[in-house]
Amino acid sequence: MAIRVGTSGWSYPTWRPGFYPEGTRPEDFLTHYASRFDTVELNTTGYRLPGEDQFRRWAEAVPDGFTFAPKLALARLDRVPVFVERVAALGVRLGPIRISVQATRDEGLLSYVLGSVDPALQLAFDFQHESWAGVEGIVAVNDFEAEPFRYIRLREPPYSEEDLRSLAERLRDPAYVYFRHEDEPTAPAYAERLLELLVPG
Repeated sequence: MAIRVGTSGWSYPTWRPGFYPEGTRPEDFLTHYASRFDTVELNTTGYRLPGEDQFRRWAEAVPDGFTFAPKLALARLDRVPVFVERVAALGVRLGPIRISVQATRDEGLLSYVLGSVDPALQLAFDFQHESWAGVEGIVAVNDFEAEPFRYIRLREPPYSEEDLRSLAERLRDPAYVYFRHEDEPTAPAYAERLLELLVPG
């Protein structure tokens, strides 16, 4: 899988013309984005879950090897199977599912989620409460030592060249890395520079 680098979302008109060429239509943003990167976070799914047809359209708009990382906001446990069924419409384009957990630590909650989904799915838990510190046996967002993969979200721009070089040195394969969206197209610029730094030699 190597190290995949992208941004949190792609549908930003203010990235035109800095990232998207002048005149690019919003419906063509994803196709252009996918010509430059091989992964993207799907944050919209954390607020409103699209129908299967939408996921299929997204999957059809990107080339082989591209992956989406959808967000699951873990508010109601009974929504977990529905979410997983919907995002499965992405097919081979489905990357890791980022599970945002607002609740305090609850081993039962964790057991339910892990027992409700196909073990082959890649899950990254984004714990919002400090009580989850030290939980084992799962991939936690921004844990550079997590196994079997790493899921890194970069939320505090700006990033200097030194910052990006340091990040490149810390990253281990396999990993997913996403830069936060800003109005200016800084996120794709950071992502492209990090990819350059990850190339050997």
